[in-house]
Amino acid sequence: MAQTRTRVSRLALRPTIGIDIGGTKVAAGVVDAEGTIIERTRRETPSKSKSPRVVEDTIADIVAELGARHHVLAVGIGAAGFVDGTQSSVLFAPHLAWRNEPLRDAVQRRIGLPVVVDNDANAALWAECRFGAAQGESHVVCVNLGTGIGGGVVLDGVLHRGRFGVAGEFGHMVVVPGGHRCECGNRGCWEQYASGNVLVREARELVLNGSPVAYRIAETCEGDPSRITGPMVSALAAQGDPAALELLEDIGHWLGVGLANLAAAFDPGLFVIGGGVSDVGDLLLQPARTTFRRTLTGRGFRPEAEVVRAALGNDAGLIGAADLARRERSRRRDRAKLVTTRLLLPRRRDVGGNGTPIQRRARRATGTGTAIEPVISLRRRQ
Repeated sequence: MAQTRTRVSRLALRPTIGIDIGGTKVAAGVVDAEGTIIERTRRETPSKSKSPRVVEDTIADIVAELGARHHVLAVGIGAAGFVDGTQSSVLFAPHLAWRNEPLRDAVQRRIGLPVVVDNDANAALWAECRFGAAQGESHVVCVNLGTGIGGGVVLDGVLHRGRFGVAGEFGHMVVVPGGHRCECGNRGCWEQYASGNVLVREARELVLNGSPVAYRIAETCEGDPSRITGPMVSALAAQGDPAALELLEDIGHWLGVGLANLAAAFDPGLFVIGGGVSDVGDLLLQPARTTFRRTLTGRGFRPEAEVVRAALGNDAGLIGAADLARRERSRRRDRAKLVTTRLLLPRRRDVGGNGTPIQRRARRATGTGTAIEPVISLRRRQ
């Protein structure tokens, strides 16, 4: 028995690999049981004009590189797209060429390790609840601002993926009917007004139109709008450039509008704002908080959720994916032990008062059918 406990303990302490696949980059790292990244690596996301196999090649290459130096337990993948209820296939990814892609099985066959796939925003929220800014909160909504907008929801300490596994796609809520065309096919989606792509699009438009207020942006990109990036505009805003500050304020305004809508739907105690655009901190969050308070339904007569920046930054997705893989690996191991125990023990039949067997009706699984467990303790945040 002591040898079994030692073996299980050592297994639980083995690191896992977390991979965060976004529209522009693939970030990966080896993560221990405390959420600490031991080693990391990064690749550019292969062009979406290429086949999904190219992305699988990138994942396999990353696992081979990191696995050569670490004895890893499993691999977790956070994918920017709709992940089905079995956490195995990417149904749709607006920024990648994935349509009903059986990612888990395809990667698992190639790397020979257990693989878990989840939405990248779910993975980031999981990390913030386990190790970051949302520790101790029972009702949390996470909004990730990157190439697009992703999100996740924890209610009563439970991570909600939805009936079909695609909950939390807040970026595709329509906030401006008939507005900008979105890559998802609709018009006026939230991520067309409050994301990294918007920051770049609006800055380029100012430079293309020769706006005098954007002279610093034009100087920085040397007159070539195609060279404008989100980090470039954010850096100029941090230096006090009025045009860059105005662009961030506009994005913050639309962020606040969306948060007020989410508060009406979920009534969280905390909003966690993550993703690359959140790196500017209060330059974005302060206008978001102002609009949130001004737009909130029942304002002045209800408690107001706090809006904070994610603590784990761009690492949240890969840390969360790694921890989800660890927990799923442990769950499978425990399930296998339970099955073994049942096989060894005689089966007991439930009988009624007249000695006839009782037919028990199986309970239908809720949500996606996956095991639903509290992801956080309900102790108060410090």
